[in-house]
Amino acid sequence: MNLCTDQLAMMVAGEGQLMSVSYLASAPRSSAMVKQAARFQANHGLAEEIYLMQPDLVIAGSFSTRATVDMLKRLGIPVVVVDPAYSLEDVRARLTQMGEVLGQQDRAAQLVTDFDAQLAAYRSDIETRPRAALYYANGYTSGDKTLAGQILATAGLANIAAEQGFSASGIIPLEVLAMAQPDTVITSRPYPAASRAEEVKGHPVIEALRRSRPEASMTDSDWVCGTPFVLRAIDDMVALRREMQDARQ
Repeated sequence: MNLCTDQLAMMVAGEGQLMSVSYLASAPRSSAMVKQAARFQANHGLAEEIYLMQPDLVIAGSFSTRATVDMLKRLGIPVVVVDPAYSLEDVRARLTQMGEVLGQQDRAAQLVTDFDAQLAAYRSDIETRPRAALYYANGYTSGDKTLAGQILATAGLANIAAEQGFSASGIIPLEVLAMAQPDTVITSRPYPAASRAEEVKGHPVIEALRRSRPEASMTDSDWVCGTPFVLRAIDDMVALRREMQDARQ
């Protein structure tokens, strides 16, 4: 009943183990496994609908609706709560945890092995580190002690948020961003229709930085959850780094 645990479970579960995933698993903007999710009944995180399914186990995230989780426990249904992944190490840990929860330790271990092998390949190809700014709605940014920050670091990009004292997430003022003069600005893709939260990404300061530098946008489905799909996000950032390096030559 949580987008990120949905995807971990779909990766690790054996045939017939998984009966339902959240409706968010079928949303292309946020889910990297839309096709796989179509095989399962969707739930909306409501205690009544999940109880009527009579599952042997419910897997929730730590930010899942607490009232639902508490009610399911009171009704005698086992619930495992999985924390979000805030780092690449957490991706390994969550895969391993899901393998233990579902009795699929070997399958999870192979996913971890493949994940580690790809990470090692990225780190062997870094010579210089262009400076990048992560800039989201409302002016939020992510420091090095976040999953997004570690995606940048693994791809060979230096995060200006760390230069400005942001280890986790926070709001970076436009003035600070302009003075930092990053080599690239990475933003999330805008949602349809108008949004005051996203208006700041169209500010003349941001537009000026974009016009004079290579830019990239985040594919939310690859960045939002701590799963092996973060490797695709790293691929995108590696391509951006190489583009910047080629432009300098």
